[in-house]
Amino acid sequence: MATLRPYRESDEDAAIALWLKTWQQAYPGIDFAARVGWWRKRWRNELVPKAAIMVAEEAGSLAGFVTIDANAYLDQLVVSPDRWGSRLADVLVDEAKRLSPDSITLLVNEDNARAIRFYERNGFVHAGKDVNPTSGRPVLKMKWKATSEDGESR
Repeated sequence: MATLRPYRESDEDAAIALWLKTWQQAYPGIDFAARVGWWRKRWRNELVPKAAIMVAEEAGSLAGFVTIDANAYLDQLVVSPDRWGSRLADVLVDEAKRLSPDSITLLVNEDNARAIRFYERNGFVHAGKDVNPTSGRPVLKMKWKATSEDGESR
């Protein structure tokens, strides 16, 4: 069972290693190892200072993390590939919903059918298309909006 806790600076190397492992598995044709320097800079300068980051630990190791900023934007939901298909990603997205209880937006690669299905199962709907400014890949904008007990959007 995973334990959730806030990110600590000492988690940086493990979080970046997990990001690399996960994205390399999802897109083996892209050399993410060559992007680690860029990612570390983005992690330190854009995500850590501006987003709530919750990590999931299992057996003393980082098994996943989620980032959600003050604008309710979920930038990263990363789960170790050996935990894909488990409830860990659901737990992390539920934590993001707890931290941003009214709504959440995110971008997901249009060709990442697995992630799109996951977000749809977790109540996200399609809210437009865009292009990732870094990769140039087409992305879907997805949005989750909390509902009241009578089923109406808040």
